Amino acid sequence: MSRALEGLIVLDRTGSFWASLGVALLGDFGAQVLRIEDPAAPAGTSDAAAPRPAPWDWESELAQRNKRSLVVDERRPEGRAIVEALVARADVVAIDRPLPEVLASGWDYETLVKLRPDVIYARGTGFGPKGPDRELPALDELAAARAGMMPLLPQPGQPPVYPGHGSMYTAVMLALGVLAALEHRAESGEGQIVDVSLLAGNMYGASLDLQAYLAIGGERLLAPVSRLDMGNPMSGTMYPASDGKWVTLTMPDTGRWWPAFAPLVGIDPGDPRFDSHEKRCEHNRLELMQELERAFGTRTAAQWRAAFDEHQLSADVIEDYSYPENDPSAYRNRYLLDLPHPSLGRLKLLGFPIFLSDGTPGLDRLAACAGQHTGEVLHDWLGIDEDRITELRSQGVVG
Repeated sequence: MSRALEGLIVLDRTGSFWASLGVALLGDFGAQVLRIEDPAAPAGTSDAAAPRPAPWDWESELAQRNKRSLVVDERRPEGRAIVEALVARADVVAIDRPLPEVLASGWDYETLVKLRPDVIYARGTGFGPKGPDRELPALDELAAARAGMMPLLPQPGQPPVYPGHGSMYTAVMLALGVLAALEHRAESGEGQIVDVSLLAGNMYGASLDLQAYLAIGGERLLAPVSRLDMGNPMSGTMYPASDGKWVTLTMPDTGRWWPAFAPLVGIDPGDPRFDSHEKRCEHNRLELMQELERAFGTRTAAQWRAAFDEHQLSADVIEDYSYPENDPSAYRNRYLLDLPHPSLGRLKLLGFPIFLSDGTPGLDRLAACAGQHTGEVLHDWLGIDEDRITELRSQGVVG
């Protein structure tokens, strides 16, 4: 079976986890992704040429999977010639380096488009390519701090909470932007720049509430809301079980669910305090919440899940990461992979969030060591003979 992006050549000059992950998504669908790495990355960077922690660099394994690695010193004329030859063959170049570094190293769009006029240039930044913050560091924590969501996540009186999801949205946006640009190129023959930023990704993550604020404003959308102030005790409200875990209810149409739900929590469905939606969600809302608080504290989370399943109620238990780690559905659907590693034994890896009935994603190669494919790329992609490759290695041009 062919892969959806088979034959696409992508040059990866990203350094951050999120941007590298966005490029990895292209590799998952069959693109030939080549990481071009510096001979010696300074300690503390996310460049794959940097020393890796023992025993397993799990971050790199996720962000750099399905990629080849070439180490080249492009500061030298021979190294720059190799880079330019690769750019001339590439369909996509992805980069997230700071703007001054991009300009100084000749990885800007204006330079590369002279080598490949229809290249797709995917650029990731922290706060967008325009405006006064265009050169701020591309750090998700900083972008999240400005996107507006952090003060709304905790309970009132608690410090803001960093959601940590903006970079994941941005990774997917990078891949989506590349695909849209490729479709445009297929029709027009023109390449272009694809811009994504962590600020936009974090704003998109908060899009429902942020759009509501833009539409109606008001203090209600600027301050955290106590769980006891939720308008519907049976929807979006969480209650602690007896073992400390929490259950969440998602039954906004209380009239539909109340006949089966009420007996489960020890309430007569005909109780005059709660015998209408208005009473449950307005007049006696707090009283119902207190009843539910007491009821959910009488059983463990596992017992509640079994009861929800038995009565086909829209509710569940809030789990930590140990749940998906052992979830059979996660493995059956390849959201998680359990694979042998040549030196580390069996490893559990994140799988794929998107599948196609034809051309679906796959794990073709684990994250490469820095320079693992240098000889292969120079010989097979650029036609350089083995003697010349050996010479370039001895001169320190490639690694």
